[in-house]
Amino acid sequence: MTILDMNVAELKQRLKSRDLSSSELVEASYARIAETEASIQAFLTLDEDRARTAAKAWDEQYAKGEADSLLAGLPIGIKDNIVTDGLRTTCASRFLENFVPVYDSSVSRKLKEAGAITIGKLNMDEFAMGGSNENSAYQTTRNPWDTNRVPGGSSGGSAASVAALQVPFSLGSDTGGSIRQPASYCGIVGLKPTYGRVSRYGLVAFASSLDQIGPLTRTVEDAAHVLQAIAGYDQMDSTSANVEVSSYPSALTGDVKGLRIGVPKEYMGEGVDPVVKAKIMEALKVYESLGATWEEVSMPHTEYAVAAYYLLASSEASSNLARFDGVRYGVRASSPDNLLDLYVKSRSEGFGQEVKRRIMLGTYALSSGYYDAFYLKAQKVRTLIKRDFDEALSRYDILLAPTAPTTAFKIGEQVDNPLQMYMNDILTIPVSLAGVPAISIPCGLADGLPVGLQLIGKPFDEAGLLKAAHAYEQHTEHHKLRPQL
Repeated sequence: MTILDMNVAELKQRLKSRDLSSSELVEASYARIAETEASIQAFLTLDEDRARTAAKAWDEQYAKGEADSLLAGLPIGIKDNIVTDGLRTTCASRFLENFVPVYDSSVSRKLKEAGAITIGKLNMDEFAMGGSNENSAYQTTRNPWDTNRVPGGSSGGSAASVAALQVPFSLGSDTGGSIRQPASYCGIVGLKPTYGRVSRYGLVAFASSLDQIGPLTRTVEDAAHVLQAIAGYDQMDSTSANVEVSSYPSALTGDVKGLRIGVPKEYMGEGVDPVVKAKIMEALKVYESLGATWEEVSMPHTEYAVAAYYLLASSEASSNLARFDGVRYGVRASSPDNLLDLYVKSRSEGFGQEVKRRIMLGTYALSSGYYDAFYLKAQKVRTLIKRDFDEALSRYDILLAPTAPTTAFKIGEQVDNPLQMYMNDILTIPVSLAGVPAISIPCGLADGLPVGLQLIGKPFDEAGLLKAAHAYEQHTEHHKLRPQL
Protein backbone atom coordinates (compact mmCIF):
# COMPACT_ATOMS: atom_id res chain seq x y z
CA MET A 1 0.00 0.00 0.00
CA THR A 2 1.28 3.46 -0.89
CA ILE A 3 0.72 6.32 1.53
CA LEU A 4 -1.74 7.84 -0.97
CA ASP A 5 -3.91 4.72 -0.64
CA MET A 6 -4.41 5.21 3.09
CA ASN A 7 -7.64 6.64 4.44
CA VAL A 8 -7.98 9.90 6.35
CA ALA A 9 -7.81 8.29 9.79
CA GLU A 10 -4.66 6.34 8.92
CA LEU A 11 -2.96 9.38 7.42
CA LYS A 12 -3.86 11.57 10.40
CA GLN A 13 -2.47 8.94 12.81
CA ARG A 14 0.81 8.67 10.93
CA LEU A 15 1.14 12.45 10.72
CA LYS A 16 0.52 12.80 14.46
CA SER A 17 3.02 10.05 15.31
CA ARG A 18 5.54 11.75 13.00
CA ASP A 19 5.96 8.54 10.97
CA LEU A 20 4.94 10.65 8.00
CA SER A 21 5.17 14.33 7.21
CA SER A 22 2.73 16.46 5.27
CA SER A 23 5.62 17.42 2.96
CA GLU A 24 6.22 13.75 2.15
CA LEU A 25 2.53 13.29 1.45
CA VAL A 26 2.40 16.29 -0.89
CA GLU A 27 5.58 15.16 -2.68
CA ALA A 28 4.11 11.67 -3.07
CA SER A 29 1.02 13.19 -4.66
CA TYR A 30 3.01 15.22 -7.17
CA ALA A 31 5.24 12.22 -7.92
CA ARG A 32 2.18 10.08 -8.62
CA ILE A 33 0.71 12.79 -10.85
CA ALA A 34 3.99 12.95 -12.79
CA GLU A 35 3.94 9.17 -13.14
CA THR A 36 0.32 8.78 -14.29
CA GLU A 37 -0.85 12.10 -15.72
CA ALA A 38 0.19 11.34 -19.30
CA SER A 39 -2.31 8.47 -19.40
CA ILE A 40 -5.03 9.94 -17.12
CA GLN A 41 -4.96 13.72 -17.80
CA ALA A 42 -6.96 14.62 -14.71
CA PHE A 43 -5.38 17.95 -13.74
CA LEU A 44 -5.61 21.28 -15.56
CA THR A 45 -3.57 23.37 -13.12
CA LEU A 46 -1.15 22.45 -10.32
CA ASP A 47 -0.41 24.62 -7.27
CA GLU A 48 2.99 23.20 -6.33
CA ASP A 49 4.69 26.16 -4.64
CA ARG A 50 1.80 27.04 -2.36
CA ALA A 51 1.11 23.35 -1.60
CA ARG A 52 4.70 22.77 -0.50
CA THR A 53 4.67 25.92 1.62
CA ALA A 54 1.43 24.87 3.30
CA ALA A 55 2.81 21.36 3.93
CA LYS A 56 5.88 22.74 5.67
CA ALA A 57 3.65 24.93 7.87
CA TRP A 58 1.59 21.91 8.89
CA ASP A 59 4.74 19.90 9.63
CA GLU A 60 5.72 22.61 12.08
CA GLN A 61 2.27 22.45 13.67
CA TYR A 62 2.51 18.67 14.01
CA ALA A 63 5.97 19.03 15.58
CA LYS A 64 4.45 21.30 18.22
CA GLY A 65 1.49 18.98 18.75
CA GLU A 66 -0.89 21.72 17.58
CA ALA A 67 -2.25 20.21 14.34
CA ASP A 68 -5.76 19.30 15.45
CA SER A 69 -7.73 20.40 12.37
CA LEU A 70 -9.94 17.80 10.68
CA LEU A 71 -7.87 17.40 7.49
CA ALA A 72 -4.61 18.94 8.69
CA GLY A 73 -1.83 18.51 6.13
CA LEU A 74 -3.77 16.25 3.75
CA PRO A 75 -3.71 16.88 -0.03
CA ILE A 76 -6.89 17.39 -2.06
CA GLY A 77 -7.81 18.06 -5.69
CA ILE A 78 -10.57 20.54 -6.52
CA LYS A 79 -12.84 20.58 -9.56
CA ASP A 80 -12.07 23.53 -11.80
CA ASN A 81 -15.46 25.22 -11.44
CA ILE A 82 -14.86 25.88 -7.73
CA VAL A 83 -13.26 29.29 -7.22
CA THR A 84 -9.79 29.30 -5.60
CA ASP A 85 -8.06 32.51 -4.59
CA GLY A 86 -4.95 33.11 -6.72
CA LEU A 87 -5.28 29.78 -8.55
CA ARG A 88 -6.53 29.62 -12.14
CA THR A 89 -10.18 28.55 -12.43
CA THR A 90 -11.23 27.82 -16.02
CA CYS A 91 -14.36 25.61 -15.82
CA ALA A 92 -12.49 23.72 -18.58
CA SER A 93 -13.57 26.47 -20.98
CA ARG A 94 -11.61 28.69 -23.36
CA PHE A 95 -13.79 31.52 -22.08
CA LEU A 96 -12.00 31.49 -18.71
CA GLU A 97 -8.60 30.31 -19.92
CA ASN A 98 -6.71 32.99 -17.99
CA PHE A 99 -9.15 33.69 -15.15
CA VAL A 100 -7.42 33.87 -11.75
CA PRO A 101 -9.95 34.56 -8.96
CA VAL A 102 -9.25 37.07 -6.20
CA TYR A 103 -11.32 35.28 -3.56
CA ASP A 104 -12.04 31.78 -2.27
CA SER A 105 -15.28 29.88 -2.57
CA SER A 106 -16.79 28.99 0.80
CA VAL A 107 -15.76 25.34 0.43
CA SER A 108 -12.18 26.34 -0.47
CA ARG A 109 -12.05 28.54 2.63
CA LYS A 110 -13.49 25.77 4.81
CA LEU A 111 -10.99 23.27 3.44
CA LYS A 112 -8.12 25.59 4.31
CA GLU A 113 -9.54 26.03 7.80
CA ALA A 114 -9.75 22.24 8.11
CA GLY A 115 -6.10 22.00 7.03
CA ALA A 116 -6.47 20.47 3.57
CA ILE A 117 -3.79 21.37 1.02
CA THR A 118 -4.92 22.05 -2.55
CA ILE A 119 -2.75 20.11 -5.01
CA GLY A 120 -4.39 21.57 -8.11
CA LYS A 121 -7.55 22.00 -10.18
CA LEU A 122 -9.18 19.07 -11.92
CA ASN A 123 -10.50 18.65 -15.44
CA MET A 124 -14.24 18.56 -16.15
CA ASP A 125 -16.82 18.92 -18.87
CA GLU A 126 -16.97 22.58 -19.85
CA PHE A 127 -19.08 24.53 -17.33
CA ALA A 128 -20.07 21.12 -15.89
CA MET A 129 -22.14 20.31 -18.99
CA GLY A 130 -21.56 16.69 -19.92
CA GLY A 131 -21.38 13.14 -18.67
CA SER A 132 -18.11 11.89 -20.12
CA ASN A 133 -15.41 14.58 -19.70
CA GLU A 134 -15.14 14.76 -23.49
CA ASN A 135 -16.50 18.33 -23.49
CA SER A 136 -13.44 19.88 -21.85
CA ALA A 137 -11.82 22.54 -24.01
CA TYR A 138 -8.35 21.30 -23.03
CA GLN A 139 -8.09 17.52 -22.71
CA THR A 140 -10.09 14.33 -22.28
CA THR A 141 -9.60 12.69 -18.92
CA ARG A 142 -9.39 8.91 -19.11
CA ASN A 143 -10.71 6.19 -16.85
CA PRO A 144 -7.90 4.57 -14.80
CA TRP A 145 -9.60 1.16 -15.14
CA ASP A 146 -9.38 1.35 -18.93
CA THR A 147 -7.81 4.40 -20.51
CA ASN A 148 -9.84 3.85 -23.66
CA ARG A 149 -12.99 4.60 -21.67
CA VAL A 150 -14.50 7.74 -20.19
CA PRO A 151 -14.27 8.48 -16.45
CA GLY A 152 -17.79 9.93 -16.47
CA GLY A 153 -18.66 13.55 -16.00
CA SER A 154 -18.80 16.30 -15.40
CA SER A 155 -16.54 15.61 -12.39
CA GLY A 156 -14.48 13.09 -14.37
CA GLY A 157 -11.14 14.62 -13.42
CA SER A 158 -12.09 14.57 -9.75
CA ALA A 159 -13.06 10.89 -9.90
CA ALA A 160 -10.12 9.74 -12.03
CA SER A 161 -7.55 11.47 -9.82
CA VAL A 162 -8.84 9.65 -6.72
CA ALA A 163 -9.11 6.29 -8.49
CA ALA A 164 -5.57 6.68 -9.88
CA LEU A 165 -4.20 7.41 -6.35
CA GLN A 166 -3.05 10.88 -7.35
CA VAL A 167 -4.82 12.40 -4.34
CA PRO A 168 -6.62 10.77 -1.37
CA PHE A 169 -9.83 12.68 -2.05
CA SER A 170 -11.25 15.46 -4.20
CA LEU A 171 -14.21 17.80 -4.56
CA GLY A 172 -16.69 17.70 -7.41
CA SER A 173 -20.05 19.26 -8.18
CA ASP A 174 -23.27 17.42 -8.96
CA THR A 175 -26.08 18.96 -11.05
CA GLY A 176 -27.73 15.87 -12.51
CA GLY A 177 -25.34 13.14 -11.37
CA SER A 178 -21.93 14.68 -11.98
CA ILE A 179 -20.41 13.31 -8.75
CA ARG A 180 -22.21 9.99 -8.56
CA GLN A 181 -21.90 8.83 -12.18
CA PRO A 182 -18.10 9.34 -12.45
CA ALA A 183 -17.71 7.76 -9.00
CA SER A 184 -19.56 4.72 -10.36
CA TYR A 185 -17.48 4.55 -13.52
CA CYS A 186 -14.19 4.90 -11.62
CA GLY A 187 -14.99 2.55 -8.73
CA ILE A 188 -14.90 5.08 -5.87
CA VAL A 189 -17.30 6.78 -3.45
CA GLY A 190 -19.17 9.90 -4.57
CA LEU A 191 -21.57 11.82 -2.34
CA LYS A 192 -24.15 14.40 -3.44
CA PRO A 193 -25.40 16.15 -0.30
CA THR A 194 -28.90 17.52 0.15
CA TYR A 195 -29.40 20.72 -1.85
CA GLY A 196 -28.42 23.56 0.49
CA ARG A 197 -26.27 21.44 2.82
CA VAL A 198 -23.00 22.71 1.30
CA SER A 199 -22.55 26.34 0.26
CA ARG A 200 -22.56 27.14 -3.46
CA TYR A 201 -20.82 30.49 -2.92
CA GLY A 202 -17.90 30.49 -5.32
CA LEU A 203 -19.17 27.59 -7.41
CA VAL A 204 -19.43 28.83 -11.00
CA ALA A 205 -23.14 28.38 -11.67
CA PHE A 206 -24.55 25.99 -14.26
CA ALA A 207 -28.07 25.36 -12.91
CA SER A 208 -28.48 27.19 -9.62
CA SER A 209 -31.44 25.19 -8.31
CA LEU A 210 -29.60 21.89 -8.85
CA ASP A 211 -25.84 22.44 -8.36
CA GLN A 212 -24.34 20.96 -5.20
CA ILE A 213 -20.69 20.42 -4.16
CA GLY A 214 -19.64 17.10 -2.64
CA PRO A 215 -16.67 14.78 -1.99
CA LEU A 216 -15.19 11.97 -4.06
CA THR A 217 -13.20 9.53 -1.93
CA ARG A 218 -12.07 5.92 -1.78
CA THR A 219 -14.03 5.04 1.38
CA VAL A 220 -17.31 6.07 2.96
CA GLU A 221 -15.46 7.09 6.12
CA ASP A 222 -13.34 9.53 4.12
CA ALA A 223 -16.50 10.97 2.55
CA ALA A 224 -17.85 11.56 6.07
CA HIS A 225 -14.68 13.43 7.08
CA VAL A 226 -14.64 15.65 3.98
CA LEU A 227 -18.36 16.40 4.23
CA GLN A 228 -17.85 17.32 7.90
CA ALA A 229 -15.30 19.92 6.78
CA ILE A 230 -17.42 21.58 4.09
CA ALA A 231 -21.04 21.27 5.31
CA GLY A 232 -22.99 23.98 7.10
CA TYR A 233 -24.93 27.20 6.73
CA ASP A 234 -23.32 30.07 4.83
CA GLN A 235 -24.83 33.55 4.81
CA MET A 236 -23.02 34.24 1.53
CA ASP A 237 -25.32 31.73 -0.21
CA SER A 238 -29.02 32.58 -0.31
CA THR A 239 -29.88 28.91 -0.98
CA SER A 240 -27.82 27.62 1.96
CA ALA A 241 -29.94 25.76 4.51
CA ASN A 242 -29.61 26.67 8.18
CA VAL A 243 -29.89 23.06 9.35
CA GLU A 244 -27.73 21.59 12.09
CA VAL A 245 -24.72 19.54 10.93
CA SER A 246 -24.31 16.33 12.90
CA SER A 247 -21.07 14.38 13.40
CA TYR A 248 -20.90 12.28 10.26
CA PRO A 249 -17.91 10.08 11.25
CA SER A 250 -19.70 9.22 14.52
CA ALA A 251 -22.67 7.88 12.55
CA LEU A 252 -20.61 5.06 11.03
CA THR A 253 -21.57 2.33 13.49
CA GLY A 254 -21.91 -0.53 11.00
CA ASP A 255 -25.33 -1.42 12.39
CA VAL A 256 -28.22 -1.42 9.90
CA LYS A 257 -30.45 -3.99 11.58
CA GLY A 258 -34.05 -3.03 10.91
CA LEU A 259 -33.14 -0.69 8.04
CA ARG A 260 -36.05 -0.41 5.60
CA ILE A 261 -34.92 -0.25 1.95
CA GLY A 262 -37.09 0.68 -1.01
CA VAL A 263 -36.01 -0.44 -4.49
CA PRO A 264 -37.63 1.70 -7.23
CA LYS A 265 -38.77 -0.69 -9.95
CA GLU A 266 -38.34 2.03 -12.58
CA TYR A 267 -34.61 2.13 -11.76
CA MET A 268 -34.20 -1.58 -12.51
CA GLY A 269 -36.13 -1.68 -15.77
CA GLU A 270 -35.41 -1.39 -19.47
CA GLY A 271 -32.01 0.05 -20.36
CA VAL A 272 -30.22 -1.16 -17.23
CA ASP A 273 -27.51 -3.68 -18.16
CA PRO A 274 -28.30 -7.18 -16.78
CA VAL A 275 -24.83 -7.44 -15.22
CA VAL A 276 -25.46 -4.16 -13.38
CA LYS A 277 -28.81 -5.46 -12.12
CA ALA A 278 -27.10 -8.62 -10.91
CA LYS A 279 -24.62 -6.61 -8.82
CA ILE A 280 -27.47 -4.60 -7.28
CA MET A 281 -29.30 -7.81 -6.32
CA GLU A 282 -26.10 -9.10 -4.73
CA ALA A 283 -25.88 -5.88 -2.71
CA LEU A 284 -29.45 -6.37 -1.48
CA LYS A 285 -28.49 -9.85 -0.25
CA VAL A 286 -25.66 -8.27 1.76
CA TYR A 287 -28.10 -5.88 3.38
CA GLU A 288 -30.47 -8.77 4.13
CA SER A 289 -27.64 -10.61 5.87
CA LEU A 290 -27.09 -7.51 8.03
CA GLY A 291 -30.70 -7.45 9.17
CA ALA A 292 -32.16 -4.95 6.72
CA THR A 293 -35.38 -5.53 4.79
CA TRP A 294 -36.32 -4.39 1.28
CA GLU A 295 -39.37 -4.02 -0.92
CA GLU A 296 -40.03 -2.87 -4.45
CA VAL A 297 -41.51 0.61 -4.69
CA SER A 298 -42.87 2.60 -7.64
CA MET A 299 -41.64 6.07 -8.61
CA PRO A 300 -44.19 6.69 -11.38
CA HIS A 301 -42.87 10.00 -12.73
CA THR A 302 -39.30 8.77 -13.28
CA GLU A 303 -39.84 8.48 -17.04
CA TYR A 304 -40.27 12.25 -17.33
CA ALA A 305 -37.18 13.18 -15.30
CA VAL A 306 -34.62 13.43 -18.10
CA ALA A 307 -36.84 15.66 -20.26
CA ALA A 308 -37.74 17.89 -17.31
CA TYR A 309 -34.12 18.12 -16.17
CA TYR A 310 -32.68 19.18 -19.52
CA LEU A 311 -35.34 21.84 -19.93
CA LEU A 312 -34.81 23.25 -16.43
CA ALA A 313 -31.03 22.93 -16.29
CA SER A 314 -30.60 24.40 -19.77
CA SER A 315 -32.94 27.28 -18.94
CA GLU A 316 -30.93 28.12 -15.84
CA ALA A 317 -27.69 27.76 -17.81
CA SER A 318 -29.00 30.20 -20.42
CA SER A 319 -29.53 32.75 -17.66
CA ASN A 320 -26.34 32.06 -15.69
CA LEU A 321 -24.03 32.09 -18.69
CA ALA A 322 -25.38 35.41 -19.98
CA ARG A 323 -22.69 37.08 -17.84
CA PHE A 324 -20.02 35.73 -20.21
CA ASP A 325 -20.31 38.47 -22.80
CA GLY A 326 -16.72 39.45 -23.61
CA VAL A 327 -16.97 42.67 -21.60
CA ARG A 328 -16.22 42.02 -17.93
CA TYR A 329 -13.88 39.02 -17.95
CA GLY A 330 -12.87 36.04 -20.03
CA VAL A 331 -12.47 35.83 -23.79
CA ARG A 332 -12.97 39.04 -25.76
CA ALA A 333 -13.23 38.84 -29.53
CA SER A 334 -10.76 40.95 -31.46
CA SER A 335 -11.97 43.67 -33.85
CA PRO A 336 -15.77 43.40 -33.43
CA ASP A 337 -17.84 45.72 -35.64
CA ASN A 338 -20.10 46.85 -32.80
CA LEU A 339 -21.30 45.87 -29.32
CA LEU A 340 -23.65 43.16 -30.55
CA ASP A 341 -20.87 41.74 -32.71
CA LEU A 342 -18.63 41.68 -29.60
CA TYR A 343 -21.18 39.56 -27.76
CA VAL A 344 -21.71 37.19 -30.66
CA LYS A 345 -18.05 36.68 -31.55
CA SER A 346 -16.86 36.39 -27.94
CA ARG A 347 -19.46 33.75 -27.08
CA SER A 348 -18.92 31.92 -30.36
CA GLU A 349 -15.18 31.73 -29.76
CA GLY A 350 -15.31 31.09 -26.01
CA PHE A 351 -18.00 28.42 -25.66
CA GLY A 352 -17.79 24.82 -26.82
CA GLN A 353 -20.43 22.92 -28.77
CA GLU A 354 -22.25 21.35 -25.82
CA VAL A 355 -22.46 24.64 -23.91
CA LYS A 356 -23.89 26.38 -26.99
CA ARG A 357 -26.40 23.55 -27.43
CA ARG A 358 -27.70 23.91 -23.88
CA ILE A 359 -27.80 27.72 -24.00
CA MET A 360 -29.87 27.56 -27.18
CA LEU A 361 -32.21 24.93 -25.72
CA GLY A 362 -32.68 26.95 -22.53
CA THR A 363 -33.19 30.25 -24.32
CA TYR A 364 -35.83 28.64 -26.54
CA ALA A 365 -37.64 27.14 -23.53
CA LEU A 366 -37.74 30.55 -21.82
CA SER A 367 -38.77 32.53 -24.87
CA SER A 368 -42.13 34.23 -25.29
CA GLY A 369 -44.82 31.79 -26.30
CA TYR A 370 -42.87 28.71 -25.16
CA TYR A 371 -42.34 29.42 -21.44
CA ASP A 372 -45.66 27.87 -20.33
CA ALA A 373 -45.41 24.95 -22.74
CA PHE A 374 -41.90 23.92 -21.75
CA TYR A 375 -40.28 25.57 -18.72
CA LEU A 376 -43.42 25.88 -16.58
CA LYS A 377 -44.55 22.35 -17.43
CA ALA A 378 -41.08 21.01 -16.52
CA GLN A 379 -41.31 22.75 -13.15
CA LYS A 380 -44.66 21.07 -12.50
CA VAL A 381 -43.16 17.69 -13.42
CA ARG A 382 -40.30 18.41 -11.01
CA THR A 383 -42.86 18.86 -8.23
CA LEU A 384 -44.40 15.49 -9.09
CA ILE A 385 -40.98 13.82 -8.99
CA LYS A 386 -40.29 15.42 -5.61
CA ARG A 387 -43.59 14.01 -4.34
CA ASP A 388 -42.57 10.54 -5.51
CA PHE A 389 -39.49 10.78 -3.29
CA ASP A 390 -41.43 12.27 -0.37
CA GLU A 391 -43.88 9.39 -0.53
CA ALA A 392 -41.24 6.67 -0.85
CA LEU A 393 -38.97 8.10 1.85
CA SER A 394 -41.91 8.34 4.26
CA ARG A 395 -42.13 4.54 4.09
CA TYR A 396 -38.47 3.58 3.77
CA ASP A 397 -35.24 4.73 5.42
CA ILE A 398 -33.29 4.73 2.14
CA LEU A 399 -33.85 3.91 -1.52
CA LEU A 400 -31.43 1.65 -3.36
CA ALA A 401 -30.69 1.52 -7.10
CA PRO A 402 -27.88 1.39 -9.65
CA THR A 403 -25.95 4.64 -10.05
CA ALA A 404 -25.65 4.27 -13.82
CA PRO A 405 -27.40 1.86 -16.22
CA THR A 406 -24.08 0.59 -17.62
CA THR A 407 -20.37 0.58 -16.89
CA ALA A 408 -18.10 3.20 -18.47
CA PHE A 409 -18.40 3.47 -22.24
CA LYS A 410 -15.56 3.99 -24.70
CA ILE A 411 -14.21 7.44 -25.51
CA GLY A 412 -15.87 8.76 -28.67
CA GLU A 413 -18.63 6.13 -28.58
CA GLN A 414 -21.45 8.57 -27.78
CA VAL A 415 -19.94 11.95 -28.56
CA ASP A 416 -22.04 12.40 -31.70
CA ASN A 417 -25.29 11.32 -30.04
CA PRO A 418 -26.21 13.86 -27.34
CA LEU A 419 -29.56 12.20 -26.56
CA GLN A 420 -27.89 8.87 -25.85
CA MET A 421 -25.32 10.69 -23.71
CA TYR A 422 -28.08 12.42 -21.74
CA MET A 423 -29.75 9.07 -20.98
CA ASN A 424 -26.69 7.92 -19.02
CA ASP A 425 -27.93 10.16 -16.19
CA ILE A 426 -31.42 8.65 -16.10
CA LEU A 427 -30.85 7.11 -12.64
CA THR A 428 -29.20 10.13 -11.04
CA ILE A 429 -31.26 13.03 -12.44
CA PRO A 430 -34.47 12.35 -10.46
CA VAL A 431 -32.51 12.60 -7.19
CA SER A 432 -31.13 16.00 -8.20
CA LEU A 433 -34.58 17.28 -9.18
CA ALA A 434 -35.88 16.26 -5.74
CA GLY A 435 -32.91 17.82 -3.94
CA VAL A 436 -32.34 14.79 -1.69
CA PRO A 437 -28.92 13.33 -0.79
CA ALA A 438 -27.44 10.29 -2.53
CA ILE A 439 -24.19 8.37 -2.51
CA SER A 440 -22.56 6.05 -5.02
CA ILE A 441 -20.37 3.26 -3.64
CA PRO A 442 -18.54 0.43 -5.45
CA CYS A 443 -20.44 -2.86 -5.58
CA GLY A 444 -18.17 -4.98 -7.76
CA LEU A 445 -16.87 -5.34 -11.30
CA ALA A 446 -18.60 -6.27 -14.53
CA ASP A 447 -16.23 -7.36 -17.31
CA GLY A 448 -13.40 -5.75 -15.37
CA LEU A 449 -15.14 -2.37 -14.98
CA PRO A 450 -16.63 -0.88 -11.78
CA VAL A 451 -20.34 -0.89 -11.01
CA GLY A 452 -21.83 1.73 -8.69
CA LEU A 453 -24.53 1.17 -6.06
CA GLN A 454 -26.65 4.28 -5.41
CA LEU A 455 -28.22 4.88 -2.00
CA ILE A 456 -30.73 7.72 -1.70
CA GLY A 457 -31.61 9.26 1.65
CA LYS A 458 -34.02 11.63 3.33
CA PRO A 459 -33.37 15.40 3.13
CA PHE A 460 -30.48 16.44 5.41
CA ASP A 461 -30.03 12.87 6.66
CA GLU A 462 -26.53 12.47 5.29
CA ALA A 463 -25.63 10.74 8.57
CA GLY A 464 -28.16 7.96 7.96
CA LEU A 465 -27.08 7.65 4.34
CA LEU A 466 -23.40 7.38 5.26
CA LYS A 467 -24.23 4.86 7.98
CA ALA A 468 -26.03 2.59 5.50
CA ALA A 469 -23.25 2.92 2.90
CA HIS A 470 -20.52 2.28 5.47
CA ALA A 471 -22.21 -0.89 6.75
CA TYR A 472 -22.27 -2.35 3.23
CA GLU A 473 -18.67 -1.30 2.60
CA GLN A 474 -17.45 -2.98 5.79
CA HIS A 475 -18.90 -6.33 4.72
CA THR A 476 -17.54 -6.29 1.16
CA GLU A 477 -14.14 -5.90 -0.47
CA HIS A 478 -15.18 -3.86 -3.52
CA HIS A 479 -13.75 -0.56 -2.23
CA LYS A 480 -10.32 -2.19 -1.95
CA LEU A 481 -10.08 -2.96 -5.67
CA ARG A 482 -7.63 -0.77 -7.59
CA PRO A 483 -7.07 -0.21 -11.33
CA GLN A 484 -3.77 -1.43 -12.74
CA LEU A 485 -2.31 1.54 -14.55
